[in-house]
Amino acid sequence: KVGWYNAVLQPAFHLPYPDDTLAFVVLSTPSMFEKALKPFVNKERLKIIRDPVDQCVSHHLSRVKEKFPDQKVDVIFDYEILPSRKPKFLAQTAAHVAGATYYYQRKDVELDPWGKKKIYGVCIHPKYGGWFAIRGLLLFPDIQVPFLEQSAPVDCVSTQEKRIELLEQFNFHWQDDRYRDIIEVKERYSEEQKAYFATPPAERFKLLGLTQEAQ
Repeated sequence: KVGWYNAVLQPAFHLPYPDDTLAFVVLSTPSMFEKALKPFVNKERLKIIRDPVDQCVSHHLSRVKEKFPDQKVDVIFDYEILPSRKPKFLAQTAAHVAGATYYYQRKDVELDPWGKKKIYGVCIHPKYGGWFAIRGLLLFPDIQVPFLEQSAPVDCVSTQEKRIELLEQFNFHWQDDRYRDIIEVKERYSEEQKAYFATPPAERFKLLGLTQEAQ
């Protein structure tokens, strides 16, 4: 619920909803590329005018909203920003407080080896490691859940050595994807999907068989 998120952040990042408001964090798993994105592209290729993944996620979350015709459902996407240029929500924090993934940060390392370097945190999923993405929030403003109990995320990178290794790889070697395999994973991106996300955004249309005109 929203209060779990707002409780750990500065007021500037708070979501403008009562604390007991029901909310869901939306993740995409490794199979999203084959099961959702490629079918979406094949069906909607003439309508794809911006990022195909963003449009695919928007399409599917719109369908979720349609399943609740009697409820107000607000959607916030991971790429949305405020006029101040701040993100509309902090995706990794939301996933952590929801119990979906563990957000490993510098403060989780007891003997900090980085000095004055800027170190960014990263979420790890207990089943998919780093092979997933946080895509958005679904909020139900008219549903209050005061008795919902918070579940802690699974601390799957539990040793100090592994946490240092994770943050090192994510901050300084993220291109090689090793940080995603910091734990043994059940599923990872296909080679085609890896190639897609490794390609500059402007060139990804070609990989999906889309023309520049569609872009």
